[in-house]
Amino acid sequence: MAIEEPSFKVLEQDGSFELREYAPYVVAETRVEAAFEDAGSIAFQRLFSYISGNNVAQQKIAMTAPVTQSRGEKIAMTAPVSQVADGRAFLVAFTLPATYTLATAPRPLDSTVQVRAIPAQLIACWRYSGRWTASNYRDNEVLLRERIKARGLIARGEPVLARYNPPFTPWFMRRNEVLIPVARRPVR
Repeated sequence: MAIEEPSFKVLEQDGSFELREYAPYVVAETRVEAAFEDAGSIAFQRLFSYISGNNVAQQKIAMTAPVTQSRGEKIAMTAPVSQVADGRAFLVAFTLPATYTLATAPRPLDSTVQVRAIPAQLIACWRYSGRWTASNYRDNEVLLRERIKARGLIARGEPVLARYNPPFTPWFMRRNEVLIPVARRPVR
């Protein structure tokens, strides 16, 4: 059975690299103070509880992919979200199905879970398989940053780890991605 993913259009592809144009989408996210390898597991319980009905509407929400993890950002009490690095904290997010908007997504009962709109954006992507370790992620982030530089793109945000498979999937069959928001250099 296919799992829904955020909508995007591939603009360029070269091996493991893709340049994608994403449509806006909504996420449920939580901030976790933990080591890289532990943050996803800790956050998963909170987020899974939310989509399982721990929300004001007591509504079940379909599981989607990917589950994303980025360096900790403090979430502002009002919009927009500030993007300040925060040491050993990570934001972990579930993408909500496309039928939800910020206005229609059920409000979480757990105050550590927030619902946030992600705007349309240009994303550089590096796809890889393997274990969900900090070193594997960093190695692939370096490869993506090299490709961003070689293509004359400008990084516009923090890198994000996107995981598409359940933990019981053998490591060599896992689809992982490093995603970095980018912009094209102005034409002179």
